[in-house]
Amino acid sequence: MNILPLGSWVAVAVDWIKANLDGLLHVISTVVSFLVDGLSFVLLMPWFFVVIIVAALIAWLVRSWRLAIGTVISFGLIVAMGLWVPAMQTLALVLVAGAVAVLIAIPLGIWSARNATVRAVLKPVLDFMQTMPAFVYLIPAIVFFSIGVVPGLVATVIFALPPGVRFTELGIRGVDSETVEAGQSFGATPGQILRGIQLPLAMPTILAGVNQVIMLALSMAVIAGMAGADGLGKLVVEAISTVNIAKGVEAGLGVVLIAVFLDRVTASLGSLGQHPSSLLGMLARRRSARRIAAASAVVADQTAEASAEEKELQHA
Repeated sequence: MNILPLGSWVAVAVDWIKANLDGLLHVISTVVSFLVDGLSFVLLMPWFFVVIIVAALIAWLVRSWRLAIGTVISFGLIVAMGLWVPAMQTLALVLVAGAVAVLIAIPLGIWSARNATVRAVLKPVLDFMQTMPAFVYLIPAIVFFSIGVVPGLVATVIFALPPGVRFTELGIRGVDSETVEAGQSFGATPGQILRGIQLPLAMPTILAGVNQVIMLALSMAVIAGMAGADGLGKLVVEAISTVNIAKGVEAGLGVVLIAVFLDRVTASLGSLGQHPSSLLGMLARRRSARRIAAASAVVADQTAEASAEEKELQHA
């Protein structure tokens, strides 16, 4: 005997939303489809080697030339396995879902860090979002948006959102209180303290949260494929339904290769320009060497002038 028909109440609420907010749901579906399809078109429009070169340059820019070479090899394997189109569709889905999750998570994390009441309300909600099986999110998402990329993206955003909120809150609250008090003593407003002190100092932790958001979004690729989203996840679902080992292994390997690239790139954003073998690090070292050389030249000129003046005084 079901004493508490909670599931039935949720089903009624979902039906009410579907009946009364159909216009809003249609707008969300249109915008999401436009973003994902547009990014997929951009990634697939040039020749594949153009995208590979750009990805390798990004890897070299933020991390190292070794990662750039690994990126070329990884993306080359994707092309060789004939998975370029679904791989770019998956990449577009992950990037859009990650961007949406980050845009929601960072403001919520800042709000939670600065307001104890919001933090108390958000904590159980985030626990619920993280522990609820991801497949459950697909049920209302499919009811709202039908089969396709939109329910997969909505489920992905819900599943990937909590780490972004938690890491942002942790980073803001982890800023040294004495530093914040020093800013307050100089008359800085709360907004100035947030922009000038808390966010810069918390940025490494926030970027670690962004990395986790991207990884969780990519882990939802297969579940998004179950909702009808095109990409590598759909190939995995097809391989499961037909017990096709070859297709499943190749599609799974494609997901792994994209995951490694995104993980290394996003993990390097927190130390941008600090990797010695990155392009930014090399440029920074060259600028530093030029400054040192210029300063040394100035010191040498001043020393020479002082020596010349001293000799003139001695002759005089």
